[in-house]
Amino acid sequence: MRVIVDLGRCQGHGRCYDLAPDVFEPDERGHVDVAVHGDLPAVLQPDARIGVRNCPEAALRLSAETADGRPATGASVG
Repeated sequence: MRVIVDLGRCQGHGRCYDLAPDVFEPDERGHVDVAVHGDLPAVLQPDARIGVRNCPEAALRLSAETADGRPATGASVG
């Protein structure tokens, strides 16, 4: 599983990195940057879901594919 960011939608509210600082962080303008590059470790997936669900601009989503484009084994997105 990995996080997909639509930077065109991000307005820098910061809810994602306030709620899930191990997954998300602010860039130099206060917009979201993903702190974990590539596949999310299973231990961080619940935090990633919280950050995604709390984005008021719907700029974040989770992908069940791994960073190399393969379907994640046993991962559920939601």
